[in-house]
Amino acid sequence: MSVVIVVGAQWGDEGKGKVVDLFTERADVVVRYGGGANAGHTLVIEGKKLVTHLVPSGVLHPGKACVLGDGMVIDPHALLDEIAECQARGLLQQNELLIGLGAHVILPYHKLVDGLREDHGAKRGRAIGTTRRGIGPAYEMKAARRGIRVRDLLRPERLAALVASNLDDLAPVIQHLGGTAPSAQEIQGWITDALTAGEKLRKYTGDAGRHVDNAIKRGQHVLFEGAQGCLLDLDHGTYPYVTSSSTIAAGACQSAGIGPTMIDAVVGITKAYATRVGEGPFPTELHGEAGDKLRIAGGEFGATTGRPRRCGWLDLPALRMGVRLSGMKSLALTKLDVLCGMPEIQVCVAYKLDGKELDEPPTDPEDLARATPIYARQPGWGALPSDARDVSDLPAPARAYVETIERMAGVPFCLISVGPDRTETIRLHDPFV
Repeated sequence: MSVVIVVGAQWGDEGKGKVVDLFTERADVVVRYGGGANAGHTLVIEGKKLVTHLVPSGVLHPGKACVLGDGMVIDPHALLDEIAECQARGLLQQNELLIGLGAHVILPYHKLVDGLREDHGAKRGRAIGTTRRGIGPAYEMKAARRGIRVRDLLRPERLAALVASNLDDLAPVIQHLGGTAPSAQEIQGWITDALTAGEKLRKYTGDAGRHVDNAIKRGQHVLFEGAQGCLLDLDHGTYPYVTSSSTIAAGACQSAGIGPTMIDAVVGITKAYATRVGEGPFPTELHGEAGDKLRIAGGEFGATTGRPRRCGWLDLPALRMGVRLSGMKSLALTKLDVLCGMPEIQVCVAYKLDGKELDEPPTDPEDLARATPIYARQPGWGALPSDARDVSDLPAPARAYVETIERMAGVPFCLISVGPDRTETIRLHDPFV
């Protein structure tokens, strides 16, 4: 039995979908443990693409249990659409899906408040850059003990009372932000739609925590799939430019209701360069033509929103922080092929701030925005062999780049991706061993 957590090592969008898909070959249960439909994982199998937002990336392996943990916030209609798309492809046909009854639910008024706040913040130069999917407001309600959970979609009277109470509190906020308070007819429509969605989802619901615990006790392999990345963690990320949940490995235990002593390994995912979505400091960001070139080569547009991602050179201080925050024992490197053809590769090895050299990001975002990256320069390389199966198959400059990352991050690679397809992968170590 092994319990493995996969997390993004920096600001998210590191290619966790492909890595989770590969690791699912050895897993029996795959658990998504945080966030909501603000995260998108792109899977490419034999040239065919599937983007998941809520269902774990292990969905491409029929028969493997896919669990949505209680720490998530779920848009029921987005989930139903995703289930329908998966089933149209012949997936989720064997009762693989389990939705935690304790997971919180996103309703239209969460999205309304989220969008109004972003617009209001933008006018004042204080936008966070959220996906406007209602994630933050739903987690706020959860923390205030006024949230709506999946189990409430199955109780009409309880749901109606909760929605009415929430909107009593939110109506002044909506009006203050320039919106129009929803009418009684609109509110009733939201309730009816939510109850209808709840009935459709009922057969998939259950005690997710107990299910995961039983799987571990039976000796099964369990894989936890994180969303976003460590530096977007609500407590430890570049606050306030973060998401509203725990994105580090510890969040898996909280979401699934299992103890940390059950975790055997944590694998961090990093791209061969860095990206960030939304606002917030990004020391190695490339602007203008250089940033555009990297963005186009990597297809760096949000799987959820389509927004262009900010792109830059790999940030090793940020990577080291991610390794520390989640206790990573190995790393998976993705999108090494995107750097092919560049005459020179740069990698940030440290920052300089107020005359001092830093090996991790400063904790204050204003300090991080002032920090100057210190770069190491390495020669680029041509094409990578798509059939590479060992590091020795890579061109010498690519091998040197991989070795530099591994040495300076302080943990070994277990996997290196040389292309988007499942087969274009160098596997160095099985985390389930």
